[in-house]
Amino acid sequence: MRFKLTILSLLVSFAIAGCQQPQVTTPSEGLIVTPEKTISVYQLAERLGLKVTDIADTHVALKNSSNTVLIFTYSGGQVYVNTKPIGETGRIDRTGDSVYVLESLAARIRAAMGVAVHPTISPAYPGKLSGCVVIDAGHGGKDVGAISCLGFYEKTVNLSVARKTASLLRQRGLKVIMTREGDEFIELEERAAIANRNNAQLFVSIHCDSMERSSKQGFTIYVAWSGSRASRQAAEAIAGAMAKTGIDKQGVREADYKVLIYTEGPAVLVELGYLSNYQEAGLLRDSSFQNRLAEALTEGIGNFLR
Repeated sequence: MRFKLTILSLLVSFAIAGCQQPQVTTPSEGLIVTPEKTISVYQLAERLGLKVTDIADTHVALKNSSNTVLIFTYSGGQVYVNTKPIGETGRIDRTGDSVYVLESLAARIRAAMGVAVHPTISPAYPGKLSGCVVIDAGHGGKDVGAISCLGFYEKTVNLSVARKTASLLRQRGLKVIMTREGDEFIELEERAAIANRNNAQLFVSIHCDSMERSSKQGFTIYVAWSGSRASRQAAEAIAGAMAKTGIDKQGVREADYKVLIYTEGPAVLVELGYLSNYQEAGLLRDSSFQNRLAEALTEGIGNFLR
């Protein structure tokens, strides 16, 4: 009898065990995950030896004499250190006028900062240059050009980069004529005529691009469909230098813009980047990056003329 009871007890135990699901212990059981600490952008700037120079709805700018950091604060926004993207910004918190970012962002930015903000482009041409170049700042006056996704006008960027480029070219010995020195409207035919009257060795029209699709990025160099061999050589030289700025390259293309087809000598039109792209618009508005663009245009023009 005792033997039968023992067998019955064992059978019941096995049956119960068979109905139970095996217990799985996961490594995370019993652990409390603590969210990563955030710090204000002012604390971030202090740790990096920078100053907060701009807080906008879409981005924050930090600068010192050697570095420029742009932190884009919308979903999926990138961090740029001296024009180079280093990855997504990540979590962003806003409290009133204060902006908070992940504390780990400081180490990522510090590793990418380096010594100098936009390393100076070393001219590939020796000594001084000679000749006449016409720099055309696109749009102006009542013609504002494209309106960026950040709310500023294309004409303003065009003129700023044109002035910087003209200054650098003059330092290299070139005679530089600007189609407009300020915020004024100039007819397209007159822009080309200025180059023709001065027998310019090169006409460079400076613009910014824009389109409905905000993901589009990159600079583009245009020549006329019937553009001369010299125009194409100038476009390739400028494109090669512009590729060093960190902006994507859309290449050299053909289009019959009036300023190109009415100019008798070599002529190119440069689209610096897309104002419809949040990250590129932020770069194009930044004075330090405009310096970088001017250096690149100067190198490309110099390489063509040497």
